[in-house]
Amino acid sequence: MHPLMRMDGLSEPGRPVFDRLQTLGDETRARLLLLLEEHEMTVSELCAVLQLPQSTVSRHLKVLVEGGWLRSRAEGTSRHYRLGVLDAAAGELWGVVKRTAGASAWAVADAERVRGVLARRRERSRAFFTQAALDWDRLREEQFGGRSGLFPLLGLLDPLWVVADLGAGTGSLSASVAPFVARVVSVDGSAEMLEVLRARTVHLSNVEVRQGELEALPIDSASVDIAFLVFALHYVVEPWIALAEASRILKPGGRLIVVDMREHDREEYRAERGHVWLGFTGEQIALWSVRAGYESVTVNAIPPDPDAKGPSLFAAILRVA
Repeated sequence: MHPLMRMDGLSEPGRPVFDRLQTLGDETRARLLLLLEEHEMTVSELCAVLQLPQSTVSRHLKVLVEGGWLRSRAEGTSRHYRLGVLDAAAGELWGVVKRTAGASAWAVADAERVRGVLARRRERSRAFFTQAALDWDRLREEQFGGRSGLFPLLGLLDPLWVVADLGAGTGSLSASVAPFVARVVSVDGSAEMLEVLRARTVHLSNVEVRQGELEALPIDSASVDIAFLVFALHYVVEPWIALAEASRILKPGGRLIVVDMREHDREEYRAERGHVWLGFTGEQIALWSVRAGYESVTVNAIPPDPDAKGPSLFAAILRVA
């Protein structure tokens, strides 16, 4: 007998195709694949849909996982299953079986029961939120941190942008923005602040740290797509000059985002924290922006955080032509 021939007469190179056909030839496994192509489900959910005992469903899942048809992941005490990434041959075989199996009466019945399973999932979520609504903000902050609500905004950044973090301090903003853009130029006048910033961003190769003043930025003209000036303007003796410098470094159509305190009367901030300005009015920002050559400016009050102890804040968007 030829060494590559088996007792059933099939050569070894041909076995994968026939093994796959044997796997797909079972109705229960075909039902499982139909369900798990569209949804990720647990064993108990699959038992409810197929109306089969757990031992039977688990046995067929084991065959499909070992054959590379399914992937699974653990979540707590449950295991979730879904269709795996199929190679071209497996995908072609599954396509043939799917066209026939998908039109069967049991496939229609399974699809109806799946809708019931998914509805129960949604009901569990709704029940949780009904109870947690009043405490949801605290729960989310405990899980993901106080800034979690701002994370989606990072997706608005263009990955090709050059960003300037002006008055960068210890680099919290620079570190947050860097993974989403091409380059960040972080500028601050304090050597001590920049030392902390360098340590914080040492793993980020696209962050450039430069020492300099906001009234004389060490950045080339028209080289930056967007600049941030966050909690820094109130330290500047002549804020209008800082705004003009930011305008100089922006590319045509670029924007400066200013976040700072609204005008307040906390005189102690001058001596205790080195503040030069006790916040700003929207009219001041608008007037200085026009003088600095910006095409437009929008100033909006930021809703106060009930736990914050400082003055109210504003956010201004300044655009160059």
